[in-house]
Amino acid sequence: MVDVGDKPVTQRIAVAEGRIVMLPETLRLIVSGQHGKGDVLGIARVAGIMAAKKTSELVPLCHPLAISKVTVDLQTDEAAKAVLCQATVHTSGQTGVEMEALTAVQIALLTVYDMCKAVDRGMVMTDVRLLEKRGGKSGVWRRGNETA
Repeated sequence: MVDVGDKPVTQRIAVAEGRIVMLPETLRLIVSGQHGKGDVLGIARVAGIMAAKKTSELVPLCHPLAISKVTVDLQTDEAAKAVLCQATVHTSGQTGVEMEALTAVQIALLTVYDMCKAVDRGMVMTDVRLLEKRGGKSGVWRRGNETA
C-alpha cells in the first residue's frame, strides 16, 4: 500500500457513472415495479452504498477510508433501454475516493443484473467511468478536461 501518512487531510469527492443495457421488456418490469424480486432500483441503490463502504476489502492495496457520504442515483432511460447509475462519494482524508465511487457503480449495476437475469441474461454493463474527482494535491479533475 502506498504511504499517505504525510499527505494533508482534505475534502475529497469522486463521481462515477455507468449503465446496464437490457431488453425493453426487462426495463418495463423494473419501471412498473412488477419484477418478481421486488424493487430492483432500491435494492441496487443499497448495494452500491454498501459496496462503496467495503471497497478496501474488495480491491487489493486500497486504503480503508472513513466515508462521510455516499449517494447512488439510478434512473431508467427507455430510449436507450438502460438503467443509468451515478455514484458520488465524499470523505475528509489523505487519499481520494475514486475507487469507492467506481465500486459503488459496478456493484449497483451487478445487482440489477442479478435481480433481472432470470428474464434477460443478455444485459450488458457498460461505460463505467470516473466523471470527476476533487481534493488533494491534484485538485479538480473532470472528464473531458483531461489536458486542463
